[in-house]
Amino acid sequence: MFLENTVNHKEQFGWIEVICGSMFSGKTEELIRRLKRAQFAKQKVEIFKPAIDTRYHDEMVVSHDANEIRSTPVPAAANIALLAQGCDVVGIDEAQFFDDEIVKICNDLANQGIRVIVAGLDMDFKGNPFGPMPALMATAEYVTKVHAVCTRTGNLANYSFRKAGGDKLVMLGETEEYEPLSRAAYYNAMKDKK
Repeated sequence: MFLENTVNHKEQFGWIEVICGSMFSGKTEELIRRLKRAQFAKQKVEIFKPAIDTRYHDEMVVSHDANEIRSTPVPAAANIALLAQGCDVVGIDEAQFFDDEIVKICNDLANQGIRVIVAGLDMDFKGNPFGPMPALMATAEYVTKVHAVCTRTGNLANYSFRKAGGDKLVMLGETEEYEPLSRAAYYNAMKDKK
């Protein structure tokens, strides 16, 4: 379990926490848990998600387990910097869908004394590092990798296998389009797909 950082409150720097993993691994669930704890502690919290993510709700960040928290959908990372001023904690969901500027934005916010909590897919459906996530993980103080359960083997899953056709990198979907697979199951599924 993640425990919040104990800090010297005179220090003016925040930090970055990244929650990453495959689809259906509980990334958003963990993000919501941490943000609700911060709200309970009476900290000023702002939550952002990419405007393109309208799967469950236009404005709420919603986990697969239907937990939710109000958020502000933004078209680009630059909007976060403008809207996050005066916050204690900033939450960002589906960070892989943002442009590379998200890395600078997160670091700038942390340097202003803000705790930044980011959740996103670490790999795309092809098994490659996804968008700005590798750079966010490299600059973060804390990285939590969560795992799903492989639908074929029951082992830990860290790959998001796309069942639906198409080679487009960004394709929003759920269990109809994707399934979490272990390394072995993913390797075999990709071999069978060819």
